[in-house]
Amino acid sequence: MSKSRTAVSSATQRKIAEQRAAEARRRQIMMAATGIAVVIAIFAVLIIVKVAGGGAKKASTVATGSTQTTAQVINDVTSVPAATLNGVGAGGVPVPTKAITGAQPLTSGGKPEILYMGAEYCPFCAAERWPLVIALSRFGSFSGLALTASSSTDVYPSTHTFTFLKANYTSQYLTFTSVELQDVNHATLQTPTAAEQALLTSYDAPPYVDADNAGSIPFIDLGNQFMVSGASYSPQLLAGLDWSTIASGLTDTSNPVTQGIEGSANQLTAAICKMTNEQPSAVCTAPAITSLQGKL
Repeated sequence: MSKSRTAVSSATQRKIAEQRAAEARRRQIMMAATGIAVVIAIFAVLIIVKVAGGGAKKASTVATGSTQTTAQVINDVTSVPAATLNGVGAGGVPVPTKAITGAQPLTSGGKPEILYMGAEYCPFCAAERWPLVIALSRFGSFSGLALTASSSTDVYPSTHTFTFLKANYTSQYLTFTSVELQDVNHATLQTPTAAEQALLTSYDAPPYVDADNAGSIPFIDLGNQFMVSGASYSPQLLAGLDWSTIASGLTDTSNPVTQGIEGSANQLTAAICKMTNEQPSAVCTAPAITSLQGKL
């Protein structure tokens, strides 16, 4: 099994890097074009916003699963047994987190803050939301998660995933802020604040990532202590799989999909435990987590 995972990773590594670089360039071009359009057509934009009702959170244009499917999938992904996660360990996934040095702690409401920036069309974001939801569910709880899929015309088309667009997260240990920049058709959904954009500009850039991949999404800032740029594992693992198939397999430690998702979730968990001073102890003292912390 480990040989198979290594082969897939080696065969797709260069392709993923090229796609991430293209994704970064495309996102930068879109954001620049959007800024110019706003300046040129500011009055038209204001009228449109007024008519549409405005607001920071707009509706996703992607069709989601049924209410019953959504409930079951979300239950499966937010309640993965600790024994399963411990059994997967690193899952053969290279360490995705990079330590941020010399930065002031990122906090909100007196608690460490995690910032996620992504987009609904993005297949790498689609892949990364699975482990991120699993990891965060070990420290708190979600409401308002919805099912969606990445663009059908992008690489790794229609990768099944979640959207954070209308989700809320509560935890006694940390806060979670999400920015879904664009929908599946690249229409603007949420606009980052100046402070959020500054974090992406500062840390989704050299020396944390190479210049070609600067500005790639997804971008995750874990309390200004660690960062993740791009997907922790290849979205190719999820090709052709729907939400229920992925979620129902999360208790099978021999499943390559589960290994990719939960290995990434464990590595995110190890970084989050550093942020929360190893709390809750039941999560942060698990053998898989303490082992991974030594590799951060």
